[in-house]
Amino acid sequence: MFKTNLYFDGNVVSIAFESNEGRATVGVMKAGEYEFGTDTIEVMTVISGQLTILQPNETSWKSYSKFESFEVAKGVRFKVKCSENTPYLCLYK
Repeated sequence: MFKTNLYFDGNVVSIAFESNEGRATVGVMKAGEYEFGTDTIEVMTVISGQLTILQPNETSWKSYSKFESFEVAKGVRFKVKCSENTPYLCLYK
């Protein structure tokens, strides 16, 4: 079964599902800046476009492009910027 999630007044939309690798979402972020919190370790992969991330306790932003992934720790908040609509895949560990 799929579950659709809307965040930030619909500017971020994701569809939750079970994959062979466990719980996951695939979604799209509209160009903008966002701050997310995590309940589990998350591994995010950019499908196209680019996400620029500020990890907790970091002072510099890092950009990830098509098919690049990054991991975010459990129980933290992180910031995301994108300059174009950007689809992503998120796996939860």
